[in-house]
Amino acid sequence: MGEKIAADYLRRNGFRILYKNFRSRRGGEIDLVCRDRREETLVFVEVKTRTTDAFGPPHAGLIQAQQDRIIQGAKEWLRLLNDPRVPYRFDVVEVLLKPTTRVHLIRGAFQMPDDIYW
Repeated sequence: MGEKIAADYLRRNGFRILYKNFRSRRGGEIDLVCRDRREETLVFVEVKTRTTDAFGPPHAGLIQAQQDRIIQGAKEWLRLLNDPRVPYRFDVVEVLLKPTTRVHLIRGAFQMPDDIYW
């Protein structure tokens, strides 16, 4: 449910969804791979959904192990491109379901700490 809400939100805000639930052979996983048409940037998106924010914002649940899996997936995706030097970033979309559905985009939520070829 949260990923569909996030994808719809991103489309309305100038993103093109390229792939959903990407899984790499090396254990990486990405909820959404997108193109930010306004910035011509490849975007790897993690969707964090919570019923309420009673225990903090959804992005607070993004632990280092999850970031590492997203980065591993991004490395694999970038290796598959003809030119892996394309501009890219890592975003988080927070989806809160109650009392009313709210969506918040965090651009550049984290970065890849090393070169994609390492």
